[in-house]
Amino acid sequence: MRIPRALLPALLAVTMIAPVAAQIPAPAPALIPASDPRFRYEGRVDFADPAAPVLIWQGTRVSLDFGGRSLAVVFAGATGQNFFNVSLDGGAPEILAVAEGGRLTWRFPRPLDAGRHQLLIFKRSEAAAGVARFAGVEIDAGAQAWRPAAPAYRLAMEFIGDSITVGACNEDGAADQWADRRTHNNALSYGALTAAAFGADYRNLAVSGMGIVTGWVPMRAAQIWDRLYPEPSAPRADLAAWQPDVVFVNFGENDDSFTRAHDQPFPAAFAAEYVALVQSIRRAYPRAEIVLLRGGMYGGARSAPLRDAWDVAIRQLEAADPGVSHFVFRHWTGTHPRVADDRAMADELIAWLKRRPFMRRHS
Repeated sequence: MRIPRALLPALLAVTMIAPVAAQIPAPAPALIPASDPRFRYEGRVDFADPAAPVLIWQGTRVSLDFGGRSLAVVFAGATGQNFFNVSLDGGAPEILAVAEGGRLTWRFPRPLDAGRHQLLIFKRSEAAAGVARFAGVEIDAGAQAWRPAAPAYRLAMEFIGDSITVGACNEDGAADQWADRRTHNNALSYGALTAAAFGADYRNLAVSGMGIVTGWVPMRAAQIWDRLYPEPSAPRADLAAWQPDVVFVNFGENDDSFTRAHDQPFPAAFAAEYVALVQSIRRAYPRAEIVLLRGGMYGGARSAPLRDAWDVAIRQLEAADPGVSHFVFRHWTGTHPRVADDRAMADELIAWLKRRPFMRRHS
């Protein structure tokens, strides 16, 4: 077919313009820095550097509402192992691994529509395994972002304990493993499940291997429960800034397992130091109900020395403080509790709590 001579200039212009238009780059995404007041932070966070706050404890959360079709989460650096659950609009979470080292930009792997989205970042791995500096998020250029609505919490719950309370190994197979903390998911620990059942604001201050007198790590519960980081030398947290309604304390497993493994007697000072720990918690949280827990693994379920020392401490504390009560888990495991075990433990604790008079004011 012959092209009329009169159309040649127009066709030539289109041919020349089209490749130029195809090369125009897409607008660069916009960074919303971590210091932006539209972010909502929940948990013990180190804000010494507002541009890169440190996300420390398991269960720490960051949330933001935003528009657009893309999202990237940015970290400024990390030490140790750090794993986060990243959820959009209440959907199934993606696991974000923040490797030790410098800046990381992680792009959400699923396509988004153009509407308003709700972002939730949840620290699933424990504080003693690693901490990470949050730098913000990237969204589409020109897209809006909003501060999320305040959660409608019915009460606030804090869980203080060891690996059982952390949720350590709960997504492992038959054997516990510690090389890759990806399978240690605090979001499915018995504490997180219990808090969710009551619509509670949730904090978790637990360290694997930690005991009252001794354990598999050098720090003891009394040294770190009120610290910003899980280190005895760390600054004290501002406990007045967030006050729980119910505090759960679950210790003793490591005092028992460490001494048995080393052919040592159960620590003679356990009851006295347990009492001292709970009294320090009471001074920090004068209006909270304190629930003392035992169990979840072999020691808490079957160790007579641990049971006897714990009973001594319980009797003393409950006689002196009407706001102290106790609960013993029936369900326990030879390994660390898996998710199914965490659910069984949470079900027991939830049923018990529903019968407690102090919970009525939060119903």
